[in-house]
Amino acid sequence: MSEVAPVVDAEYMAEIERARRDLRALIASKNCAPIMLRLAWHDAGTYDAKTKTGGPNGSIRFPQEYSHGANAGIKIAIDLLEPIKQKHPKITYADLYQLAGVVAVEVTGGPTIDFVPGRKDSSVCPEEGRLPDAKQGASHLRDVFYRMGLSDKDIVALSGGHTLGRARPERSGFDGAWTKDPLKFDNSYFVELLKGDSEGLLKLPTDKALVEDNEFRRYVEIYAKDEEAFFRDYAESHKKLSELGFTPPRSAFSCKSGNKQKSLLVQAAAGVAVAAAVVAWAYICEANKKIG
Repeated sequence: MSEVAPVVDAEYMAEIERARRDLRALIASKNCAPIMLRLAWHDAGTYDAKTKTGGPNGSIRFPQEYSHGANAGIKIAIDLLEPIKQKHPKITYADLYQLAGVVAVEVTGGPTIDFVPGRKDSSVCPEEGRLPDAKQGASHLRDVFYRMGLSDKDIVALSGGHTLGRARPERSGFDGAWTKDPLKFDNSYFVELLKGDSEGLLKLPTDKALVEDNEFRRYVEIYAKDEEAFFRDYAESHKKLSELGFTPPRSAFSCKSGNKQKSLLVQAAAGVAVAAAVVAWAYICEANKKIG
């Protein structure tokens, strides 16, 4: 059964910001950004746009889902986040897991990702087999990501998240990192892809598919040359992934929009103050004329 969505009010937003600080501290102390990003992706990546099932709803916290083959090792991230969940009980697991992914990217040097809270938790776990299989190619990637409602550009941009972390034999059957600095979020994943096989670095069949398929390769070449373009597209695609099947409540607003609202209020208040001062000055001048 699905649970009720949280009430996203000022108090909830304040709790989100406190949790964000705790996540930064956790990720910095444990160097666990890669597995936090993996948790966020794997919770969201089960979404089916046709049946509107799966997605970023926190169901990955249940043994039925985290024991799926593609989620091997993910319990480590779930356990690391549990103390933060207990400290901030108002926040849903669904919001916490997606916030952890956003913070993981930001603290490792990646782009700022607009985060809108309000996801509701679910205890309904999707069937196994919805996540990408690293042993397959371009058509499989399209099958999986199109099912979610995502595009070719999203596939390539999100694949760039492999700039963080490494594959482990006990989890995926593969061993190694994709880049020379697996704790730094940058565009080096794409640079390495275009170099071809590099000693000591990993390239999965799904990675190689990005340079073998002409449509995918077009984006790989853009991102390898222009890190800013990659960051912009990645932030957009990550946000889409984190909101699959999620309709933000009317009261919800992102940190960015919240800052805009504050800025607008400050500007409005300043405008009123200036107008009042002008009126007062005009009144004084008129009074002085009469006295004179």
